[in-house]
Amino acid sequence: MKKSQPGLPKLNRIAPRFTLSDQNGKTHPLADERGHWVLLYFYPKDDTPGCTKEACGIRDSFPDFKKLKIAVFGISVDSAASHKKFEEKYDLPFTLLADEKKEVVKKYGVWGKKKFMGHSYEGTLRTSFLIDPQGKIAKIYENVNPVGHAEEVLADLRALLRT
Repeated sequence: MKKSQPGLPKLNRIAPRFTLSDQNGKTHPLADERGHWVLLYFYPKDDTPGCTKEACGIRDSFPDFKKLKIAVFGISVDSAASHKKFEEKYDLPFTLLADEKKEVVKKYGVWGKKKFMGHSYEGTLRTSFLIDPQGKIAKIYENVNPVGHAEEVLADLRALLRT
């Protein structure tokens, strides 16, 4: 069994609350999403290869997310202005939340050590959380593969809805 990231919230517990602004300056309290499913996906940086693949995969599957009534929120430590450019460049139909103060990434345990080309640094770990209508974490996706992540989440949600 692989070891979990330290500090992640626990399954079947209420997801940590937060309020963040989106790419248009509108604030979004997580508490407002009670009553339906939510996908929170944390990603390292706007308009980078992996993050673009992940966002475009969700965009391409967005009609299925809408059909299943899943609210989708991408969260990174980029600014709202950066998110706006990313949204417009790739025609993203979902909300991007700016966590410039790194409060939410730390609250969710997804801010940590990363390595790239032999260098260590702190950054956002690509992790997603599927939150149920009662506000509890139903599934945690660690070390997300940007390609196919949207389909993985949709398949898991369909399975959860059948049980």
